[in-house]
Amino acid sequence: MTVRRGFVDTENGQIHFRSCGVGKPVIMLHQTPRSSDEYLEVLPLIGSKFWAIAMDSIGFGDSYRFEGEMNIERLALGVVQFTSALNLERFSLIGHHTGAVIAVEVAASFPSKVEKLVLSGCPYIDEKEREKRRDKKVIDSYESRIDGSHLIQLWNDRLQFYPKNRPDILDRFIIDALKAGRNAAEGHIAVSKYKMEDKLSKIKCPTLLIAGTADPFAYPHLYKLRENIVNAMVVEIEGGTVALLEQMPEKFAAAVLDFLNMEVD
Repeated sequence: MTVRRGFVDTENGQIHFRSCGVGKPVIMLHQTPRSSDEYLEVLPLIGSKFWAIAMDSIGFGDSYRFEGEMNIERLALGVVQFTSALNLERFSLIGHHTGAVIAVEVAASFPSKVEKLVLSGCPYIDEKEREKRRDKKVIDSYESRIDGSHLIQLWNDRLQFYPKNRPDILDRFIIDALKAGRNAAEGHIAVSKYKMEDKLSKIKCPTLLIAGTADPFAYPHLYKLRENIVNAMVVEIEGGTVALLEQMPEKFAAAVLDFLNMEVD
């Protein structure tokens, strides 16, 4: 199945996306500092049954940049801008890591727009977690150096969290991180400041939580999330890492399709 690329115009700038398939729309949001490239293998699998659309979050990939602080609320408004530009009144929403946190905000603040919600690799951010993150080094933060050592730094900082013997996935990460520039770390900072505990109870749509068991940032939070979202379903993917979408696209897509195809009472 062919994955096509395009742009939509918004009042603030252009938003880039990849898409394939036809039918009900399913919007996909990537982690920091990736782009819609993260869903490259997943798109045709979801696109076999739905209109699968992966967007570059504003500030990332080939979507427009903006001035001022990056926060989850602003990134969520970018999603609303994007779906409005496509004339989508209602859609299902998938988010991975940062994308999952953005998806929480969209589902909580714009409940009439989200039919079903999939949160993959989603952390649980409350005051305790915000305090824990406050003084930690922010991953993916870098300054360009003439000897290129920032490339090694970016690679090595991510290496321990990625599947073994998959340098191709890290290659794709590096490309997106360099394209994001200063925003490579800003998405993580936005997640760490987000008051998620105020929003989870506002999610009313059917929700699926997915986490890879080898994802140290998300898997420990999986059941805390379920406690705070009404009737959320859970799928664990054995051995799945931070790079779950590229690492195990078939298992990820199978879980998502089962959920999206499920009848809602």
